[in-house]
Amino acid sequence: MVSLPHPYVLHAAVSAPCLCCRKGKDQFDNLEKHTQWGIDVLEKYIKFVKERTEIELSYAKQLRNLSKKYQPKKNSKEEEEYRYTSTRAFLATLNEMNDYAGQHEVISENMTSLITGELTRYVQELKQERKSHFHDGRKAQQHIETCWKQLEASKRRFERDCKEADRAQQYFEKMDADINVTKADVEKARQQAQLRHQMAEDSKAEYSSTLQKFNNEQHEHYYTHIPNIFQKIQEMEERRIVRIGESMKTFAEVDRQVIPIIGKCLDEITKAAEAVDHKNDSQMVIEAFKSGFEPPGDIDFEDFTQPMKRTVSESSLSNSRGDGKSEPKFGSKSKGKLWPFIKKNKSPKQQKEPLSHRFNEFMTSKPKIHCFRSLKRGLSLKLGAGPEDFSNLPPEQRRKKLQQKVDELNRDIQKEMDQRDALTKMKDVYIKNPQMGDAASVDHRLAELGQNIEKLRLEVQKFEGWLAEVEGRLPARTEQSRRQSGVYEAQNPSGVNSCAQDRESPDGSYTEEQSQETEMKVPATDFDDEFDDEEPLPTIGTCKALYTFEGQNEGTISVAEGEMLYVIEEDKGDGWTRIRRNEDEEGYVPTSYVEVYLDKNAKGAMTYI
Repeated sequence: MVSLPHPYVLHAAVSAPCLCCRKGKDQFDNLEKHTQWGIDVLEKYIKFVKERTEIELSYAKQLRNLSKKYQPKKNSKEEEEYRYTSTRAFLATLNEMNDYAGQHEVISENMTSLITGELTRYVQELKQERKSHFHDGRKAQQHIETCWKQLEASKRRFERDCKEADRAQQYFEKMDADINVTKADVEKARQQAQLRHQMAEDSKAEYSSTLQKFNNEQHEHYYTHIPNIFQKIQEMEERRIVRIGESMKTFAEVDRQVIPIIGKCLDEITKAAEAVDHKNDSQMVIEAFKSGFEPPGDIDFEDFTQPMKRTVSESSLSNSRGDGKSEPKFGSKSKGKLWPFIKKNKSPKQQKEPLSHRFNEFMTSKPKIHCFRSLKRGLSLKLGAGPEDFSNLPPEQRRKKLQQKVDELNRDIQKEMDQRDALTKMKDVYIKNPQMGDAASVDHRLAELGQNIEKLRLEVQKFEGWLAEVEGRLPARTEQSRRQSGVYEAQNPSGVNSCAQDRESPDGSYTEEQSQETEMKVPATDFDDEFDDEEPLPTIGTCKALYTFEGQNEGTISVAEGEMLYVIEEDKGDGWTRIRRNEDEEGYVPTSYVEVYLDKNAKGAMTYI
């Protein structure tokens, strides 16, 4: 900054004090404008920092909202997806972004407290100091101007008295030379001249004193008061400049202080990204979705050079099972006659028998009635209700579900036992201190907890039995064992109870779970043929078998890869499609095993590819 000592003061002359006063006033005006500009710059910088803090807060808020938006929801399917290393890395990124936002909030807080708040207080102090300095300067200017006016008045009075004395002297001399004037008039003129000379002398003395006083005041003003005031203004301005420089340095330091923490957040994101393991994720997918099925065995050679009967009757099927032989052929009918809408060939005798006789025979056949009820339950399963033992799932998936159920029941048992223990301790306290409560009041709740625990233990035993069944079967599950299981089903005499287990639905047929269940195979009564008399379902499209499927369970039909068949009922959301090979053979196959081409003109038809 240019030094403010005052060259115009050094060149001021006493002969022209009014010019000096005018110059001094002009300098004060210039300094006043300059210092006001400095305060405006400081306030502009404060406003800049304040807007920066608002931006930091807004940015931090947006980052937090972004992180919260993509956080997995609790108790949702998304939470399960975060077990993979890639999604865990993404979750770590979201958490680090939350910390990253926190550092921007720290920047805003520090700038507000260290810069905006401090400078705002300093500006108020600066304005007061500036006002005081310029007030002193104007007061000194007014004082010197007053002294100057007094000097001017004394000077004019002295000049006037000198002129009056000179005129009085001239008049006396004129009267003294005139012989016609009386002596008294001459004496009067002399006294008047002397009086005027005395007044001139007094004015001279006053003027001299006033001039000396003004010179002293002027010297003090231009060499002491004004330099001091200017020096204070200069120091005030320099402090303002230093302060704004320090604030700019603090502005940078506030950012620099959070850089290590922000760098740590970025390092954690990098570390999480480097922890992504594609092999591990792939293995987790395999473990999650592996079915446990054995690959299908070799397809038997069918010799068409010899006459073959592609459809077998109910009695021949039962005999083949009794002999321990169960070799499925592509195109064969489903084993057992539990689904009344599956047609079969009728004998002439059956066609001639009256309906009433066949109905009575059906009503007296109790095992058949029982299985018919189980058929209704199987249909309800097909409409969406899953079985309790998860038999509609592949073996590996079923094992996991059963294990989860067992763990869940064990946790429930532990909770009930903890409650029981707490109540038992409370009862002991009541017994020892009857004034604290009635011990008999908790007996009812203890009994309820005991019953709940017993029920849960029974449930655990049930699910552990199913789990042991699955785990004991998974290691070596071959095609031959699946075929032998069909023979065991036919020979097991406890089939009536097995019909009540709701396993006849095609929902679980492809899982081969039903091979472990037993079911009662009873001869078909003639009442079954009444279902056969119904009109066959119309064809709504065609399908091509993508894979070989062996219909081992009731209501299913075996197909060979590449075989073309007719679709008579589309998938209702349960994963099964009903197809027909010819007039006598129809059943269900998994929808994923066939490629369906529905007729667009068919009512309610949809295309599945």
